[in-house]
Amino acid sequence: MMGKLSIYDQVKKEGRFILTEFESKKILKQAGIPVVETKLAKSQQEAIAISQKIGFPVALKIVSPDVIHKTDSGGVRLSLQSVAEVKKAYDEILRKVKKEYPKALIHGVSIQKMLPIGTEVIIGVSKDPQFGPVIMFGLGGIFVELLKDVSFRVIPVERNDAREMIKEIKGFPLLEGYRGKSPSDISSLVNLILKLSRFIEGNPQIKELELNPILAYPKRVVAVDARIILEEDQEKTKS
Repeated sequence: MMGKLSIYDQVKKEGRFILTEFESKKILKQAGIPVVETKLAKSQQEAIAISQKIGFPVALKIVSPDVIHKTDSGGVRLSLQSVAEVKKAYDEILRKVKKEYPKALIHGVSIQKMLPIGTEVIIGVSKDPQFGPVIMFGLGGIFVELLKDVSFRVIPVERNDAREMIKEIKGFPLLEGYRGKSPSDISSLVNLILKLSRFIEGNPQIKELELNPILAYPKRVVAVDARIILEEDQEKTKS
């Protein structure tokens, strides 16, 4: 895990503890956790070139440590179908975010491939004062706030723990294939929970982690959005 500490140290040097979505995905990808391919564009021309290489449709998102709620600030554009739409969206994102957050440090705009519709789930990690790191699993997207259908385990988790977490939620029939819907790849979800458990064990600097939504398909799972928050007292967690 030492190879990833450079990003943590850079974040600390900048006096912040919240990683951008782009930084979070970069670290998670290095750890073997499936995330949607995401590239950083620092100019409109880069955004166009990356979009053409990835293939339409694409999504554009502002990349700034000072903009936490990207959608609310006008920093997100989805399902862009052409060069013209990417060009327009890039300019609009920067204009709206700079108006909303005139002092924000902007790293650029991320470009990611729009993925087919899948069953949305969430996996999150937080630190309990008594038990330490705890991992959560549940239905993702809007359902996590609406239904609060989640299960928890203390890290580290074993394979049986991960399976039980998934089966415990009331929405499990959706993952099995409800009313003719294709079943989700339960095995890949189990492996993802185990990878995140090991990742947190090896990176005690992490205070919170959230993957939401994760799209579950019949033969794979992939995280679309990611967030990592570090402990403010990082020197203590490294010792």
